[in-house]
Amino acid sequence: MAETAARRTNRRGQATRENMLEAALRSLASGEPGSVSANRIAKDIGATWGAVQYQFGDADGFWAAVLHRTAERRADVFASVDRDAPLRDRVAAIIDTLYEGLAAPDSRAIENLRAALPRDPAELERLYPQAAAELYSWGQSWLQICHNAFADLGVDPERVREVATLIPGAMRGLVSERQLGSFADLDVARRGLTNALVAYLQT
Repeated sequence: MAETAARRTNRRGQATRENMLEAALRSLASGEPGSVSANRIAKDIGATWGAVQYQFGDADGFWAAVLHRTAERRADVFASVDRDAPLRDRVAAIIDTLYEGLAAPDSRAIENLRAALPRDPAELERLYPQAAAELYSWGQSWLQICHNAFADLGVDPERVREVATLIPGAMRGLVSERQLGSFADLDVARRGLTNALVAYLQT
């Protein structure tokens, strides 16, 4: 009997945790002032700050869990990169995937969260060590994705690292242009970026 009650309690606790994470992503994606507030998010779903602390420990643990949730969702997003395709097609697939993905609600949520966290890495690690560790893990995973995408093509690993470092910022710029209503042809921009990266990786 006690074991059954414990399972029910665990299921309720897990459901509460899931609801909090989903509420956080919705709030963050809205970009509204004050959306980066664990206390506000708790209130949005009728919980208390104490409930957030019980589930995540503190705001750092909460934001780290939010970051981890989005990482889980996008774990297979680059599975569509064809390992039998030529270099140009692989680069284009990565560019196109990011172009679509960075406009998704989860991506907007993370952009807003990152904008609210300390910019200085040392300060971020001091104040939000769990969130900093999660973001660091993201960077390592992204680098590995890029190395895996070109592993069989004999591309210089250092050039892959440079390209991997460049691509996310470049794509955020193009996505921002799309959201602002750019007069530029962004299909041409993506094609130009793809061609430039391919030429660099082939050198």
